[in-house]
Amino acid sequence: MNKLKHFLGIFSVLCLLAIPSCSVKKIALNKAADALTGESSSNVFLTDNDPELVGDALPFTIKMYESLMVSIPDHYELRLQTGMLYIMYANAYIQSPADQLPDTEFEKKEFMYSRAKNLYLRGRDIVMEGMDRRFPHFIKHLKAKRFQQALSVIDQESVPALYWASAGWVAAYSIDPFDMKLGITLPQAEAMMKKVLELDEDFNNGSVHDFFILYYGSIPEYMGGSAKKAREHFKKAVRLSKGRSASPYLSLASTVSIKEQDIKEFKHLLNQVLKIDPNQYPSLRLQNTIYQRKARWMLDHIDEYFVEIK
Repeated sequence: MNKLKHFLGIFSVLCLLAIPSCSVKKIALNKAADALTGESSSNVFLTDNDPELVGDALPFTIKMYESLMVSIPDHYELRLQTGMLYIMYANAYIQSPADQLPDTEFEKKEFMYSRAKNLYLRGRDIVMEGMDRRFPHFIKHLKAKRFQQALSVIDQESVPALYWASAGWVAAYSIDPFDMKLGITLPQAEAMMKKVLELDEDFNNGSVHDFFILYYGSIPEYMGGSAKKAREHFKKAVRLSKGRSASPYLSLASTVSIKEQDIKEFKHLLNQVLKIDPNQYPSLRLQNTIYQRKARWMLDHIDEYFVEIK
């Protein structure tokens, strides 16, 4: 039923774009955007058990949302949803497949990484513009590193926007760590995510801690990286998600375990991922299904991560 409603919502938007009266059209588009950005719309994707089906549907959905966004640029939730979908798509359907390509397909791999980076930043910028429209001079204050001034006005409702903009920002850098122009802006993303931690540590089953596992576990120590901090956030992420999410286990395994060449921990964490039953937690079904596939691949290619295999 939810999928039918989602399809009808998309169909109605395409029809509404043809309405001639500007005022009537704007009212109708806002109502359609409200319907499409509701919780049930996100659940259509997140609860699915077929990643390929979702992957095939997302490009059309994203561009449809973006077309709607052009008509009603001040619709905050629509901007958030559009940016979020760009970032999710880049991660699950471009970067992750690229990670699994053999080195012999170097050119294809680099092309996919470049594409993922572009979409991460596109998603980030869409969300950031929404924040700037809601809180004037938000971006200006961040760029000037006036973090207190930028973030002091942020409310609980803005937590998802801060989270997704930061996630896309850091993900883009992780793909291309030699982009120092982007690297020097990371403190802005970190400040935003720390604000999420302050406002709502439980957000999205503790996803903010997943972010910090990757952040502290992957960046160099001279930029603030810390295996100790990554492990602290891992414990909190597992506690807040009650062990239902595969993300903390995969995040620690793919960063700290590899960096420290701890193959025993690496295997243990990925086996924990495989023990999770995706159908037991519907809201995490798509994510856990995708992460389990990645965990199996990493275990099958363990020799690519460790110098010595015992």
